[in-house]
Amino acid sequence: MTTPLSFDDNRPSGGQDYSYSAPPPSGGSGRMPLFIVLAGALFGALFSAISTSDFISHLDRQVHSIHCSFIPGAAAEIGESGCRTVMMSPYSSMFRDSLWGGMPIALLAVAVYAYLVMHAGRLLLANKPITKHDSLYLVAAALLPALMTVIYAYIAIVEIGAVCKLCVGVYVSSGAVLVGAVLAHVNAAPAPSSQLPMGQFGRQFGEGVLYVAVLAIFYALFAPTSPKSTQGCGTLVKKDDGSGIFIPMGNGKGTSAVAVVDPLCPACKGFDDRMRASGFYKKLALQSVLFPLDSACNWMVKDSLHPGACAVSEAMLCDREGAEAILDYAFANQENLRALAKKDRDSGQQNDPKLRALLEDKFPKVKGCLGSAKIKNQVNKSLKWAVSNALPVLTPQLFIGDKRVCDEDTDLGLEYTIAKMLEGGGASSGGKRR
Repeated sequence: MTTPLSFDDNRPSGGQDYSYSAPPPSGGSGRMPLFIVLAGALFGALFSAISTSDFISHLDRQVHSIHCSFIPGAAAEIGESGCRTVMMSPYSSMFRDSLWGGMPIALLAVAVYAYLVMHAGRLLLANKPITKHDSLYLVAAALLPALMTVIYAYIAIVEIGAVCKLCVGVYVSSGAVLVGAVLAHVNAAPAPSSQLPMGQFGRQFGEGVLYVAVLAIFYALFAPTSPKSTQGCGTLVKKDDGSGIFIPMGNGKGTSAVAVVDPLCPACKGFDDRMRASGFYKKLALQSVLFPLDSACNWMVKDSLHPGACAVSEAMLCDREGAEAILDYAFANQENLRALAKKDRDSGQQNDPKLRALLEDKFPKVKGCLGSAKIKNQVNKSLKWAVSNALPVLTPQLFIGDKRVCDEDTDLGLEYTIAKMLEGGGASSGGKRR
């Protein structure tokens, strides 16, 4: 810092003033980290926007590729991926019973990062030093995406069990924003006053809220809708359970519902996760009908889409009281169970002996029943029930009362569709389990 100089050696009155004062601190060292904040917020907005675009594209009732790469916009693919699993999970959006598919969390992230881009850019362009008050608010603003990163990373790893590369990109971006904000605060110039400018902080916070509110309201007003949600896609011809094939699931009461599932079907597992995460699981008297897509017992499929599903279905029918526990076990170990059955069949053993031995060891009550002619006949009756109702050969399927939920509404639009069907009163309520 330059020492102030003064030349006033008995100047005559009215003489030239040669005094020199140091300029105010430039705050340059506090400005450099702002570029980190700006870059992190830009990438965060970009990753979030791509994720939002993928989410919205899947609401048009078509099959689309999905981006799943650490490089924004790269690696769009059709098929299973961590990004698809996260997107189809119940945690990817909010207000699902009010909006078809709900409001994507990624959309709100776009608004937050866009605000941070604007705020960091404004500080960079301002013709004044960055003070501690400026940087303190920036740190506070950066803490929001950082906190959400911790929460959603935990949900992805622990609750969903899948990692989305786009999400990781957002996590890294939020970390960069926070690091840049902290560095900016460390290097910022002293504040002109020790009193916090609460009015200024309030205006800046209001700006951030406005960014999120405007984008959220705009999306809610123009969100896609599902015109078939209340009408459904077909009805049950034979609703009764004359053959005793329905398996009660959960302890919900209210409107009767039937889920057609394959215990080794990945889509059924995702459907079950969404049902359990929604509040409707306890509001429906839900029963399951088994429909294994396995040629070992299902004459309607030429190739086994899910080898081993027949054996697991038999186990569930053998032990009805423990059927839900067997289904949970099958959902949690689908890949291993399918691989075990495939290994048996590749070696020429068509009755899945190793898989059946595993099920008997895990669930002793099915011993002596699993593989018997009686229980195989029960599986066959389940398949005939599907035929009598002219059901398509796919899983999962859901019926609210006697109305079939459209296939495209069993994923992102599930909660909205169930809510509309129940509001419409078209589904019969108070169904009894058999």
